[in-house]
Amino acid sequence: MKTQTTIRVDESSYNKAKEILNDLGLNYSQAISVFNKMIILNNGLPFEVKIQNNKTKKALKELENKDGKTFKNIDELFDDLDN
Repeated sequence: MKTQTTIRVDESSYNKAKEILNDLGLNYSQAISVFNKMIILNNGLPFEVKIQNNKTKKALKELENKDGKTFKNIDELFDDLDN
């Protein structure tokens, strides 16, 4: 037996998602069914959900700004990690 539900989503992201799903050969309803099955299979969301802590935010900002440390070779990296 099937059931029907109504969800509210941002129109722009809905349309973008529909385009991507179409390329995958799925419609929106089928994608929701896959998502539901993945929730059941994983006994939870099929991806990690977490709030970024300050350390993660700082690291991502450094990455975006290309402000992170650079190393000439793997030995320099490991020496830095050891210190």
